[in-house]
Amino acid sequence: MKIIEASLVYLFRDDKCLMLHRVKKENDLHKDKWNGLGGKSEPGESPEECAIREIKEESGYHINKLEFAGHLYFPEFDNDKNDWSVFVFTSNNFEGEQLESTEEGELEWIPKGQLLDLNLWEGDHHFLPLLLSEKIFLGKFTYKNKCLIDYKLSKY
Repeated sequence: MKIIEASLVYLFRDDKCLMLHRVKKENDLHKDKWNGLGGKSEPGESPEECAIREIKEESGYHINKLEFAGHLYFPEFDNDKNDWSVFVFTSNNFEGEQLESTEEGELEWIPKGQLLDLNLWEGDHHFLPLLLSEKIFLGKFTYKNKCLIDYKLSKY
């Protein structure tokens, strides 16, 4: 078991959020779920650097400014029982051409009011309202067999 560091970013434009529908990768832990964009940090990479790189790779957009939204901790989250430490950011200050396709799934701009209607991880239903109301949060979400069994969420 090890700790995987990652960044997760929610891009906003015109009251919509760019989401990734994870439908392309075989054996994807997030298969059929809708997620913000992001991924694992590379060695020597800060959370911000990871967020900027991942957004560029997954969407084609270049981030001009990130806003820190919170931190999420997922003990024994993946198939190898690794803990995930995830820095969460938002941005409405980005530029560039959106990619037509990604390796992981389909990108779609979703109205903010419809985000909680998507097939999300259960824990997302708890922290996304804080993110949408621009509250900074810290959370710990414990899953077993992809089902949320416990969580603690604090807002700041």
